[in-house]
Amino acid sequence: MLEEKEFQTESKKLLDLMINSIYSEKEIFLRELISNASDAIDKYKYLSLTDGEHYPSTDYEIRINADKKKRFIEVRDNGIGMSKEDMINNLGTIAKSGSTDFLQKYAEAKEADDLSIIGQFGVGFYSAFMVADKVEVISKTVDGPAHIFASDGKEKYTIDDCDFDQEHGSLIRVYLKKDEDDEGYSNFLEPYRIKSLVSKYSDYIRYPIKMKETKQEPKKDKDGKDIEGKYIDVEVDSTLNSMVPLWKKNPKEVTDDELNAFYKSKTYDNEDPILSLNLQVEGLVSYNALVFVPSHAPYNLYSENFEKGLTLYSKGIFIQDKCKELVPDYFKFVTGLVDSESLPLNISREMLQKSPALTKIGNSIEKKLIDKLKGMMDTDREKYEKFFKAFGDHLKFGIYSTYGMKAKDLQDLLLFHSMKEDKLVSLSEYVKGCDKDQKTIYFASGKTLDEVKLLPQLESYRKKGVDVLLFDKNIDEFAINFMPEYEGKKFKNIASESKDDLSKEEKNRIDDLTAQHKRILDDIKEALGNKVDEVAFSAKLVDSPVCITTKEGLSLNMEHVLQEQPGAEDYADAPKATKVLEINADSDLFGAIAKLTDDEDIKKYGTLLYDEALLLEGYDVQDKKAFVKNLNELMMKAMSK
Repeated sequence: MLEEKEFQTESKKLLDLMINSIYSEKEIFLRELISNASDAIDKYKYLSLTDGEHYPSTDYEIRINADKKKRFIEVRDNGIGMSKEDMINNLGTIAKSGSTDFLQKYAEAKEADDLSIIGQFGVGFYSAFMVADKVEVISKTVDGPAHIFASDGKEKYTIDDCDFDQEHGSLIRVYLKKDEDDEGYSNFLEPYRIKSLVSKYSDYIRYPIKMKETKQEPKKDKDGKDIEGKYIDVEVDSTLNSMVPLWKKNPKEVTDDELNAFYKSKTYDNEDPILSLNLQVEGLVSYNALVFVPSHAPYNLYSENFEKGLTLYSKGIFIQDKCKELVPDYFKFVTGLVDSESLPLNISREMLQKSPALTKIGNSIEKKLIDKLKGMMDTDREKYEKFFKAFGDHLKFGIYSTYGMKAKDLQDLLLFHSMKEDKLVSLSEYVKGCDKDQKTIYFASGKTLDEVKLLPQLESYRKKGVDVLLFDKNIDEFAINFMPEYEGKKFKNIASESKDDLSKEEKNRIDDLTAQHKRILDDIKEALGNKVDEVAFSAKLVDSPVCITTKEGLSLNMEHVLQEQPGAEDYADAPKATKVLEINADSDLFGAIAKLTDDEDIKKYGTLLYDEALLLEGYDVQDKKAFVKNLNELMMKAMSK
């Protein structure tokens, strides 16, 4: 008997909100209907396990059908079905879900964990009204008659008796709106569109999603042979989803080839990933994940449009393409997916509520990635060095951007060029190669590796056989500044001038030289003005006549990096290094300068020494005109003698 009812007042408001505000994409409606169908089968399947006589097991499936003439698309399942009362409660009253009562009833059952569902007809059902003029629901339980629910999603709905060609289950028929304002509702009736939406959102639903398709096959003669050029239309049953996702399989049964193929199919990369993680984690927060590290940087990694994150699924249902909370910024190049039933979703399933579970999953994946990379460094150094050359700067950025909070996690993944070994070494390897009395990890920094190797300050370390790490990336020194020490050894830039590093004999010698040649040092300082903060004699140099060092704090390289940042020229008080022009008193060049009696000549030589030091540091001469003028005058004066 036909009954007409009105939606409750609060339900009308919520229905309007659902249709017009909650969902960002109209195509979501098909995902929601399929998800509800899957939930309904879950319910029936559970009951068949506990009461098989009343709920006989069957071949579970979800079926989609589209009728272009009548403009409807329908989703059918052979799940639990609904009675008339269920329809009123679950469809006529939006805020109520049959799944809530069902879960409470069976909460203590052994198989209750199989019922982690959003609801047979949760609020997602109403997403259909985004695209529909009218929605019909035909449903039947195993022990009751069939009923049909119909509504235009506005004020009223009707429920009536009907016939249904199934023993149990539901059929949802969505009559699509007319195509207006380029909405293209008819597009949802096209088989290719339906298949693409199933592939995108519901590929890993655990039950087969089927649809009849018309395909052309060769026409055959009476002997069963193909007739050339003759074809007939044949209706075939197609399964649209793959059902069992790779990450749900036992990791021991998944081969590297399968992981590589999956990665390539999802990223369109021609190369295998350099690292794959197939994770199945159970506990307070359970999840499955496939995580990949590419063998090279993605083409758009450094573009403004690049989005980090892993694809997120819940129960195999697509939720979010890029969930950025699952990977830290320094792992932004990592790709893959996570599937978890432990995440609370909002009513549209499109966004996550703030969830400690999400944070725990992200932290777990981060730790497992770090452990896996450490293992790669130990077991396959060549592969790890390939990874590090592609993404090592991101790890250093992880230390810098977290103000050293990630230093302990990442420090053993870092590699730097070694002056002594002439190859990449880890901090652990550097420490193992140190003399047992060495309390410092020494480093030198510059714009390129070749330029760092030419630094005059390295001469004394080479002579003593002490190794120095060579920093050739802008991020290196900034990251190390947030790592005060490693295994009890402090980091020290060899270009940072400090008398504390000298022996008593060296200090006394420097003091004597300074007193003896005070006039020369003062003349050079006067000539250079504020280009340097001090002119002094050096204990670092062996062969080179001069170098530029800095006092503790900002190094010359760090100053240069900061000055190159956009907008740096607008800040007059930008941080500057405290520079010291160090002179090798044992060099032949200084020996010649020391014999000069003309203060103006000493000043000119002083400016040339400064420019020479800049060149040795890898920087351009700042005033080329003055440099050439001084050089020419001194050469002419020398030749005239």
